[in-house]
Amino acid sequence: RDFDDAVYAEPVGSGFRLVVAIADVSHYVKEGDALDVEARNRGNSVYFPRRVIPMLPEALSNGLCSINPDVERLAMVCDMQIDSHGHVKGYKFYQAVMLSHARFTYTEVAAILEDPRGQAARRRKALVPHLQTLYKLYHQLAKARAKRGAIDFETIETQMIFDDKGKIEKIVPVIRNDAHRLIEECMLAANVCTSDFLRERGHPVLYRVHEGPTPEKLAALRDFLKGFGLQLPGGEKPHASDYAKLLSKVKGRPDEQLLQTVMLRSLKQAVYTPKNAGHFGLAYDSYTHFTSPIRRYPDLLVHRAIKAVLIGGTYEPGDWQQLGAQCSMTERRADEATRDVTAWLKCYYMRDRVGETFMGSIAGVASFGAFVALDDVYVEGLVHISDLGKDYFKYDAARHELLGERTKQRYRLGDRLRVKIAKVDLTATRIDFVLA
Repeated sequence: RDFDDAVYAEPVGSGFRLVVAIADVSHYVKEGDALDVEARNRGNSVYFPRRVIPMLPEALSNGLCSINPDVERLAMVCDMQIDSHGHVKGYKFYQAVMLSHARFTYTEVAAILEDPRGQAARRRKALVPHLQTLYKLYHQLAKARAKRGAIDFETIETQMIFDDKGKIEKIVPVIRNDAHRLIEECMLAANVCTSDFLRERGHPVLYRVHEGPTPEKLAALRDFLKGFGLQLPGGEKPHASDYAKLLSKVKGRPDEQLLQTVMLRSLKQAVYTPKNAGHFGLAYDSYTHFTSPIRRYPDLLVHRAIKAVLIGGTYEPGDWQQLGAQCSMTERRADEATRDVTAWLKCYYMRDRVGETFMGSIAGVASFGAFVALDDVYVEGLVHISDLGKDYFKYDAARHELLGERTKQRYRLGDRLRVKIAKVDLTATRIDFVLA
């Protein structure tokens, strides 16, 4: 929803030149001014289904800093040379004035790439060759990603469709296509160059750090996988590539979603910190965020650091450790707020459907019951342990299951259940199911 990045690629020999231009927010938001203090407190923009609480005033986020087509905008540019194997061979950073020639939607680009002679392509005829060059580059970057062994968790995200009166009409899955992946790879490349640029010059920065599993979580994961006849290679310190290999092995299995969920939960949460410990999931030794300064405060700090280095100086915003903790906290706070609002809206959507029956899958297991995600409507609710049957159910955290002592009835993550909606509580944002 924020137009803070633009991309361009051209073939150079057997490789490519990739230009990633990012809105130059730091030109307008100066260290210590009122806008900066408020942006630091907010930490990031918060996205709700029907509105955004922006980190910066809309005059900036939707105006001066928004890379709208056919207007000149200030930008920070990462200009990269990428070889035919998708490896960055050189880069430079500079400030620029840029003019965007077009704004596309992901759906539109995906349609053009799929059918370069189709209707969508005919409407954008002059720009199709540029998109095809980007697409060729994407394939090289994707190959390098696979070789590096980055983990690619395919999670289902949803979007709420509202009617004219502001009521939810339906909830639909958001399908990631090659246009999403193309932009993602371009952003990853720029973020890695940023991290490299500041690290090489010894300048402090907030790294985006994602650590691997703790010994306890690793042991629990291996124990769980054993029950499926699966193994996670890599010994005591597995790499992302070990996870990636296992993910490719389970692809297409009926329990793929379950196994993927458990693998994802074995990893730590990503944080912002000045201590570089690499990014486990993306398989990078060093990684930072540069591409979204309109909506993320860490990116704004990174832009200021790059500008300082370009003129031979140092950027000192205060205690980097404290800043990292603050940015990590605001990110979690935003995620929780989004989850809470989404949960309330889903309850409101389902309150007229009490008594109806649905099929679903167990999405989470706790000592007090099983959370079930319904098919097609993308709503979750709880079957309380007292509604699972006349038995004493023992919770096994490592196996993600509830096991009946007498009946040996097992409720496990990923199991299919038919449930009935028993109660919708808007105040507690909770939906209760019973077995149908």
